[in-house]
Amino acid sequence: MATGLSFSRRYPGLGRSPTCHLQTLHMAHPHFPFSRLLQAALLALPLLVGTAANAQTTPMTTATTAPTPRQHMIAEIQVLPRPVGTPEDRYKYVDAAIAVIQASGLKYEVHAMGTVIEGLPEQIWPLLQAVHQATLEAGAERTMSIIKVSNSAQAGGPRVSDLVGKFRR
Repeated sequence: MATGLSFSRRYPGLGRSPTCHLQTLHMAHPHFPFSRLLQAALLALPLLVGTAANAQTTPMTTATTAPTPRQHMIAEIQVLPRPVGTPEDRYKYVDAAIAVIQASGLKYEVHAMGTVIEGLPEQIWPLLQAVHQATLEAGAERTMSIIKVSNSAQAGGPRVSDLVGKFRR
């Protein structure tokens, strides 16, 4: 079984397949070699093909079926590149990771020890991989990422503002 099929079956009811935005990522961080971005997109092809194959084998729903509300996910990622940066730009590799998050168009908050991102699971999972990879593309020798993810089996779910709003002034 292809890994793309298991991803698609894990999240039934997806309205569309995950997409790769190479040009957006390249424009957000132009010093990334475009060939490496293309390589990452080619690695994502089995996921996209599997999603399309599952969509073709899934029976069509009738027009009377109500649309399923979409799940909401909160993720926090902390990238720990080695070395942290260059003598000229102390946080170069972390900044490269944040640039990928900014280019995603998702709601995010940068904190001192990581970045919190909100969105749909099919948007968050590929983004977490791209953020991790961005530090290596920017020139880090190695990277470790610490990822925390929260969502529920039911549609919707709390937002960051729901969880921390009472503590903000």
